[in-house]
Amino acid sequence: MARSVTLRRKIGFTALAWVLALLVFFPILWTVLTSFKSEAEAIASPPTLIPDWTLENFIEVQARSDYLRHFMNSVIISLGSTLLALLIAVPAAWSMAFSPGKRTKDILLWMLSTKMMPAVGVLVPIYLVLRDIGQLDNVVGLMVILMLINLPIVIWMLYTYFREIPVDILEAARMDGAILWQELVYILMPMAVPGIASTLLLNVILAWNEAFWTLNLTAAKAAPLTAFIASYSSPEGLFWSKLSAASTLAIAPILLLGWFSQKQLVRGMTFGAVK
Repeated sequence: MARSVTLRRKIGFTALAWVLALLVFFPILWTVLTSFKSEAEAIASPPTLIPDWTLENFIEVQARSDYLRHFMNSVIISLGSTLLALLIAVPAAWSMAFSPGKRTKDILLWMLSTKMMPAVGVLVPIYLVLRDIGQLDNVVGLMVILMLINLPIVIWMLYTYFREIPVDILEAARMDGAILWQELVYILMPMAVPGIASTLLLNVILAWNEAFWTLNLTAAKAAPLTAFIASYSSPEGLFWSKLSAASTLAIAPILLLGWFSQKQLVRGMTFGAVK
């Protein structure tokens, strides 16, 4: 009897998980399907599920916009902001995890609270600063901005992972004569590889999907794929098929990255959970 109840519960949870997964994935699936429809078919009512499978939208998108340039801007901005964040976050998280002060928790909470501030509230001063230093519509300026935006999350995640590493190992390294940079490079970072990798991947995804700052701080030279998608919105209205084709081209690389690195993400997210 107990085994039957357990089996039904397992089947019920599995079915619920599939339903939730399909609900989350359906908008992406609908976008991909719409990208293969004609404009008339895309706005048809009732909508058609299976398109006529035309590549016209992708051909027109490629002819109208320089997809490769936007793609390279997204890659440079995402990876650059992530590496900059790691350079700052690793020593900061190490200090807070292994040499905490009386206000360490307060500092962490204050950093996290900055994520609650509306971005539009600081848009004008940041825009003026970048304009005055010549970094407006520049990948370097955008990298720095995105690094600062995501830095609190990166520090919080690394701090959590570092806290799972036994202090005795670091103390043993110090007794063997390891100096600070050797402790960081040869002891701490190799032990925290799963956590660092999942933090890196998450930050890349956040930077890749960032739209508010990329749309307001770029024009043409440094525009990433988020601006590439927005370019298909016009005063005359939305061209759903072309917009869907642009969106499909923009999300495909990050979806593939997430698919191939899902094991690493799960491993990093559960780092230190089982002793």
